[in-house]
Parts: sequence; structure tokens; C-alpha cells
Amino acid sequence: MTTHYLTKLLRYRAWADQLTYGAVAALPEGAAEATRATIFGNMLGTLSHTYVVDDIFQAHLQGRSHGYTSRKMPEPLALNELWLRQQAMNDWYLAYAQALSPAQAAEEVSFQFIGGGDGRMSREEMILHVVNHATYHRGFVAEMFYQVPAKPPATDLPVFLRDVSQP
Repeated sequence: MTTHYLTKLLRYRAWADQLTYGAVAALPEGAAEATRATIFGNMLGTLSHTYVVDDIFQAHLQGRSHGYTSRKMPEPLALNELWLRQQAMNDWYLAYAQALSPAQAAEEVSFQFIGGGDGRMSREEMILHVVNHATYHRGFVAEMFYQVPAKPPATDLPVFLRDVSQP
């Protein structure tokens, strides 16, 4: 995968996150924190999980310890604080990917999974993972919109490519 495609995917991710966080913020008060039938409890918990995984993989890419013992946030953050952190994280990943040489992107990094066990992925695979992981969990959040009831934003890659992406 070229740096061009990694950065395009990361720009897509940032765009989709912006739409999602904006739509969640526009919901009636308490809707993001309302208990839902989902693994992370609610919309905010799901978005928090995505951020935690981003933070974990950032640490792997930087060769440092992340300090997490769970894939959940230790203490819940308010939506606006989480959004500020997510934007900074998205910016970091984009800058990181833009600076990678092809050899660096292909370099494999060893790490330990939170649940135990050894992991090994290339840097580009890790970046692809955080993009794909966020897309997966935005789908959970979109499904929860219908429980509000509300219509979620369209955050599909083809919509991004049609409306936003530049070559």
C-alpha cells in the first residue's frame, strides 16, 4: 500500500469521525450516554473504545508502553473532550503516515495484545487496522441512532470519495 492510499484512508477516517461526532452531539441530551444493547454500553462508550484502540496502536508505532489493561477508557470523558482528543489522534496518524518511507511502512512491529499473546504487524497494517476498526465501530454507533430514533450520517467511503476526496 502506498503512502498516498494510507493518507487517503486516514483523511476518510477523519471526515467520517467528524460527521459521526457532529451527529452524536446534535442528538437530544443524554442520547449518547443512554444504555443500549451493545458491547460498549452506549454511543459514547463505543467512540471511547475506538479512541483507546487508536491510542494503543499509536504506542505500538512509537515503540512505547501504552499503559492500558483494557480496551475501554478507564474513566468516561464528555463527548466534547473525547472529540478533541480524537481530532488530535487523527491528525497524528495522518502526519505519521505522510512521513513514512515505503521501507518504514512495510517494517514489522512486535507488540503484546491487551488480552494476552504476541502480535506482529507492519506499520501500514497497523494504520489500516485503526481506519478499519473505527469504520466497524461507527457502524455500531449508526445502528444505535435508530434506537433514539434518529438517522445517522452517511459515512461510507464512496460518499467521501464522491463528495470530499481529492486525488
